[in-house]
Amino acid sequence: MTQTTVVAMALLLVCAEPGFAQKPPSAQTGQLLTVAESTDYAQTGRYSEVQRLCKAYASTWPRFVRCLEFGRSPEGRPMLALIVSRSGTLQPDDARARHVPVMLFQGGIHAGEIDGKDAGFIMLRELLEAPVAPDPLLREVLVFVPVFNVDGHERFGHWNRPNQVGPAEMGWRSTAQNLNLNRDYMKADTPEMQAMLQLLTRWDPILYVDLHVTDGAQFRPDVSIQVEPLYTGDAALRDEGKTLARNLLARLTAQGTLPLAFYPEFVHEDDPASGFAAVPATPRFSHSYWSQHNRFAALVETHSWKPYARRVSVTRQALHAMAELTASEGPRWLELARAADTNAAALGGQDFVLDYRVGEHVTLIDFAGYAYTREPSAVSGVLWTRYDTNTPQIWHVPLKDQPEPSVIVHTPRAGYIVSAA
Repeated sequence: MTQTTVVAMALLLVCAEPGFAQKPPSAQTGQLLTVAESTDYAQTGRYSEVQRLCKAYASTWPRFVRCLEFGRSPEGRPMLALIVSRSGTLQPDDARARHVPVMLFQGGIHAGEIDGKDAGFIMLRELLEAPVAPDPLLREVLVFVPVFNVDGHERFGHWNRPNQVGPAEMGWRSTAQNLNLNRDYMKADTPEMQAMLQLLTRWDPILYVDLHVTDGAQFRPDVSIQVEPLYTGDAALRDEGKTLARNLLARLTAQGTLPLAFYPEFVHEDDPASGFAAVPATPRFSHSYWSQHNRFAALVETHSWKPYARRVSVTRQALHAMAELTASEGPRWLELARAADTNAAALGGQDFVLDYRVGEHVTLIDFAGYAYTREPSAVSGVLWTRYDTNTPQIWHVPLKDQPEPSVIVHTPRAGYIVSAA
């Protein structure tokens, strides 16, 4: 048998694999490229692109991808999700019955912070066209919501986020009803949130990922990832949450990013010398809300001062890392979650922490920033910070890293009685 014959037979075997698209990857990519890629990340597509790509992925890989409409926005737009897996299941009941871990990740809850939409499409295409070994899609289900705030996404403008480096135009923070979806998890006032909570309930993801872009001060780290639970909830899940966070940061650091394990907000606004504080978010936010369900959640925040191409690349790297960890560790996470659910049923008659405040414990850290000056503003008269991005500088600043309980309740043994009113 000649070498040419062996290569030809190998190609026939690959193309005969069930679900393999009949077009080679190079031909597929033309119709599956995002607007961001085709414009060298100068632009991002409108919502019509999400609708087109959702259908295109499902038609290219019909056995492995399902395009799902899970709700309608107030302005009548379809809310879409891609269900992606090679595990043999694209339905939530099948995944639950077979104990297949699910990772649900969303972009555009704040539609001006749109890195997650483009990064998610690219990451899924890479997994589908050229799976890595071991293939995570064989051992998990990925549920991708490209844009949560679909009406806000279509309120395109050049100056919706003036201190964000690209794309040229982007969507708006709030919905068409001027409501902030990432403050609505506990209230569920919006039709969009009601649809999302139903999606979460049906799929019950062991890991829920919310993709954002932070703004404000200028510094060198390009992404922060906050994993929950870390401070609240079941003890075994908290320990595993710390391991998950360490593994994520280690993978991203090895790939050349500068990740943070805390949200980079100064203790005193606009003053780098005041340092940072770690405080658990309240459950009106996505990652805290879902961790209250004895599941894992991650808030990913790239940095608005980094170019759009860089931010999409870092988000894509984070998604790959989390998908690989969900595939490998997900079955064990599911066991921990089931145990936590059982333990939660016995919480009656115990003290329960409802909220936290900044603690007094301080760790001094070396933070990769830039040289800066603090001087009175000619406009407002108050101090403002001017950064010199040509002069990297290490900031020796405090990190308040041990939050303290601020609201504690003693839970009833059986439950609460809530009046009809």
